[in-house]
Amino acid sequence: MALDLISLSDFRNHAHSELSGTAHFNLLTGENGAGKTNVLEALSLLAPGRGLRRAPLAELARGGGSGGFAIGASLRDGSGEPVRLGTFVRADRPNRRLVQVNGAEASAASLAEWLAIGWLTPAMDRLFTDSAGGRRRFVDRLALALEPAHARHAARYEAALRERNRLLADDAPPDPVWLDGVERQLAEHGSALAQARGRTIAAIARALADFPDEPFARPALAHAAGGPTGESDLAAALRDSRRRDRQAGRTLVGPHRDDLDVVMAGKGAPAAICSTGEQKAMLIAITLAHAELAARGRPGLLLLDEVAAHLDPLRREALFERLRAGGAQVWLTGTEPAPFAAIAGEAAMWTVEGGTVTRR
Repeated sequence: MALDLISLSDFRNHAHSELSGTAHFNLLTGENGAGKTNVLEALSLLAPGRGLRRAPLAELARGGGSGGFAIGASLRDGSGEPVRLGTFVRADRPNRRLVQVNGAEASAASLAEWLAIGWLTPAMDRLFTDSAGGRRRFVDRLALALEPAHARHAARYEAALRERNRLLADDAPPDPVWLDGVERQLAEHGSALAQARGRTIAAIARALADFPDEPFARPALAHAAGGPTGESDLAAALRDSRRRDRQAGRTLVGPHRDDLDVVMAGKGAPAAICSTGEQKAMLIAITLAHAELAARGRPGLLLLDEVAAHLDPLRREALFERLRAGGAQVWLTGTEPAPFAAIAGEAAMWTVEGGTVTRR
């Protein structure tokens, strides 16, 4: 399966852009600021969440446009009618994202049932030195591509966590019965959230074990849980920590304190202290391993923003070979076509200039 007949209307700097005749490799080239990454961002919004830039919805509408935006794409499998996926924002409700599947209203979470989307952008180069929150979001995106129900558990856990923190921060002691109910929700959805993260990290770690140490540095991954991962154990930990949490004014145990531990295999060094090049290589290895896992279930889409330009010829060729063998449809950006010469004959190619997309 692959995406085709992609349309962007009033999105970022694109007044109206259409891309058709897609292939396994899809290449967008143009100068910096032309709107290449905006196309990838639009595609990333065909998944639950806030997309690869995590931008507020109001920022996505084109300046001078209608005030809203629309993104659509057809999911084709070569037989039967394609499935039309769409997401949009109306000008009169700029902070509410709407989703349609074949013209019928759907939830954003339901998009994960149709398509597994992953991406790698320059901003992610700081992942291993970033906050634990950044790594949790990274793992959640990986988990969502493998387990669509992850989005529902994450949303319900966050809602229950906000409510418990509000109760803990009140001057008056919280109603124990009400607190019991909130903690039941936290335990139910928190255990599902933590266990899905653990399964995802373990699956990627197993896949990475088969990767060679070169040309991409091979990372070893582990799930650093922020509390018990079993439902009853987490419920007990929340109950036992009420006094301490009330003093802190927030919940100190649970999956909202999870982290991802990454060590460079063979070297035994934590990723955070490895060189910039080693960190980039490990991030690419994780992305490739995950993309291969995700493409085994639903259709996969892999968005790679300015990746090839920062690799030497040996690593570029290794990257293309791995992507060629994978099941995901691949979208790449670059300022010039030269780094992509090895896939030029098999790629669909577009030039992007000032928010206008032209087929090459």
